[in-house]
Amino acid sequence: MEFLSRTERMLSADEIKKINSKSVLVFGLGGVGGSCVESLVRAGIGKVGIVDGDEYEITNVNRQIFATRKTLGMRKVDACQERLWDINPELIVDKYDLFVTEDNIRDIDFEKYDYIVDAIDTITSKLLIIKEAYDKNIKIISAMGAGNRLDPTKFKVLDIEKTKSDPVARIMRKKLKDMNIKKLKVVCSEELPIKTGDRTPGSISFVPPVCGMVMASYVISDILKS
Repeated sequence: MEFLSRTERMLSADEIKKINSKSVLVFGLGGVGGSCVESLVRAGIGKVGIVDGDEYEITNVNRQIFATRKTLGMRKVDACQERLWDINPELIVDKYDLFVTEDNIRDIDFEKYDYIVDAIDTITSKLLIIKEAYDKNIKIISAMGAGNRLDPTKFKVLDIEKTKSDPVARIMRKKLKDMNIKKLKVVCSEELPIKTGDRTPGSISFVPPVCGMVMASYVISDILKS
């Protein structure tokens, strides 16, 4: 693929072919998931599943890569597919326009994909996704909190048991332990979240996208190692 000519200066033809042969299912197309899926496609992933039941609104524009004045009011999966096809017209895209619940998670064929990216906020849905991935023995990486933070250099890939300062990870650790799931790769910030006094977290342009790119980097590296 011509658009990968710069990538070919670092990776072999076989490595690029391997990346292109893989498929990734991405849950959430917001600040984290949008940048993650775009980075995966620009790296050469040949098939993606995109899952989100929302549409773009003005408050998304400050950090979500597919949110522009043009896409306001568009379904997130539609705006995402349109942009990804502008990057790679040969990309295979499966769209799931839904919020994950216990009632609809079986509507998503996890076994069609080599890797799962969890980039959503709702803890109950995250747990459903993680359990499904574990039950089907599919690799998964999960994003912890990216809101109320200002330092994008603090993101690290860790096992969830080694996370320290993330409130989301703290809750997830306990619930995963109750589910007898002991291992989970996560991208977690070591920056303490800013206390805003508001239930809706704050965000800035250069933090959630970096979390998504760190996730994409890990997925690509793991694919090349496997």
